[in-house]
Amino acid sequence: MSTQLTELFDNNRRWAEETETREPGFFTRLLSQQTPQYLWIGCADSRVPANELVDLLPGELFVHRNVANVVVHSDLNALSVIQYAVDSLKVQHIIVVGHSNCGGVKAAMNSWRVGLADNWLRHVQDVRHQHRAWLNQVDSAVQVDALVELNVLEQARNVCTTTVVQDAWGRGQTVVVHGWVYGLHNGLLQDLSMTVAGAADVEVAYEAALAGIHARYTVMA
Repeated sequence: MSTQLTELFDNNRRWAEETETREPGFFTRLLSQQTPQYLWIGCADSRVPANELVDLLPGELFVHRNVANVVVHSDLNALSVIQYAVDSLKVQHIIVVGHSNCGGVKAAMNSWRVGLADNWLRHVQDVRHQHRAWLNQVDSAVQVDALVELNVLEQARNVCTTTVVQDAWGRGQTVVVHGWVYGLHNGLLQDLSMTVAGAADVEVAYEAALAGIHARYTVMA
């Protein structure tokens, strides 16, 4: 790999040429509009490329990523993304996506010290503490993935309780919040059935999705 990263520029030129050949005028159209239907809130892990996983082109998926796909009410970065997506872009779906064998979740599960990120991962440890009694009954080989799923539920519920989403629902705007998990081992997305279309549905959907996780990992045990 060169110090100037010329190989990446070469890749970029080839991609741009192939895209324009396949769809003449693609970049001109993209310049004039951004109308995604979806906001993807996912992990920063390089193995989870949002657009590619769902086979969507640039402009079709609005994306926010951070370590362990966390959404907390003090994170102005995530909240700003959500507000722009909902209020300006009028996305209709917000999808919180975790992934199997997540390094951030693994660190939180095992109380590993990894540096500055320890402070961020305290949010995931809070999820671990909340569900500690049940997690202790789960086979140690799958505890991390169980916490990955629990974390998705908690972060999706956090999205639902943001003022942005609550206000959107209050004015009758269509916004549906989802919780998914991506399998690094098979490349497939799994719907955790945390699907919320209104304020009255949040806790009902959360409890149903939580029961689904409990049932699935009980079978594994």
